[in-house]
Amino acid sequence: MATRPPSLKWLLVSRMVTLQAAMIAAFLVLIVAALWGTGYLVDDYEGGSLDVLADAVVRDANGGLALAPTSELARLRTHAPGLWFVMRDKTGHRLSEGTIPPVYAPVAGIIEQLNDARLGHPLGDEAKPDAIVKWTDTAAGKVQILTGTQGRMSVQRLLAGVSGGFISVILPVIGLMALATMVATPLVVRRSLAGLGQAVSQATRIEFDKRGVQLPVNEVPVEIGPLVSAVNDALRRLDAGYERHQHFLAQAAHELRTPIAILNARVSALPAGADKRELLEDAARLTTLAGQLLDLQRLDQKGNRFASVNLVAMAKQVVFDLGPLALAAGYDMSFEPEVETVPVEGDQTSLERALTNLVQNAIDHGGRRGVITVRVGAAGFVEVCDEGQGIAADQRKAIFEPFNRLRSDGRGAGLGLNLVREIMALHGGQVAVMETAKGACLRLSFRSSD
Repeated sequence: MATRPPSLKWLLVSRMVTLQAAMIAAFLVLIVAALWGTGYLVDDYEGGSLDVLADAVVRDANGGLALAPTSELARLRTHAPGLWFVMRDKTGHRLSEGTIPPVYAPVAGIIEQLNDARLGHPLGDEAKPDAIVKWTDTAAGKVQILTGTQGRMSVQRLLAGVSGGFISVILPVIGLMALATMVATPLVVRRSLAGLGQAVSQATRIEFDKRGVQLPVNEVPVEIGPLVSAVNDALRRLDAGYERHQHFLAQAAHELRTPIAILNARVSALPAGADKRELLEDAARLTTLAGQLLDLQRLDQKGNRFASVNLVAMAKQVVFDLGPLALAAGYDMSFEPEVETVPVEGDQTSLERALTNLVQNAIDHGGRRGVITVRVGAAGFVEVCDEGQGIAADQRKAIFEPFNRLRSDGRGAGLGLNLVREIMALHGGQVAVMETAKGACLRLSFRSSD
């Protein structure tokens, strides 16, 4: 199953959020590394002993204060052999250990009168103190501890603090930034690609018969500019190739007309007979093919100005021109106009070619028997009907496609009915296969100029 192409909006959002999270995390790591490298977290941290003691405080069987034998406490006693502390709770329970330095012995006696304090440095000095007094939360409840500052911050405590700060502070910040990115990115993308939208809109209006069309490149982002320029270059190459193709068609058709005219003249001079009849039909097909090639070139010239055309007079002329060919092929010709004049707006030459193609098609496929009828309706239509095998219902659309033939042994290039459809589309009309009891009947429908 084909995968859906990624959305530029969500691709940018995901990458922006990931980049923001990575940058914040890297910044946090740099701060911690800087503090660790300067020794602040190792040598200057003043709560190393207090943290270990607070984590070890528990209640004994009598509800007093005691220290649990934690691994951090054992490590602290090893690295700080002169460990001392005094702690109490709000109910008067006390616990002490070690020898209190004489200078802080008076403090231990008035600890109840203190809140938090840093001891052993001049007032206002931010250096590491010799001792601290602090109320802290423990497993035994709120406890006030007086102790020295011999301990260090452990790696585990550092990581726990960093992860806690990440969850409580950094993660919400990342969430807010992600939300802002999700809201802002679509707006930025929409504004940045507005010029591309104009190019897309222009591209949807490109038709095969419209040349000189270029996509606007001025408002397109510079990163997409080369793609739009490449498309414009491709359109220019297609235009040039189409012009060469059209020029070839016109030249080939003009070059064919002279030898075909000479062939017609020589065939007409032959004595009557089956060979002459067949040669005349073949020469007529060549004439039709040359005309079709010219029609392909003329259809592209849509700057032609339409004029009023009398369908009755036009159809009468086509019947007059092709009547001898139809009679020689074994048909009778019938011309049935409902009125004397049916005016439409169009190109006289193109409409004559369309009707000629229909009559020629009837001569080729009518079975060489019966009547070929050309009927002009007052409502603005021309019908060409024969009494041949007709057209199967499942082929009535396919016959108007280029190079399509009803039978594999059919004559002609398969361009006639396709040209008829294109000519009628150019005139705002249509060609259709009509229901008939016998044979085939094709109708050219116009918008009347009345």
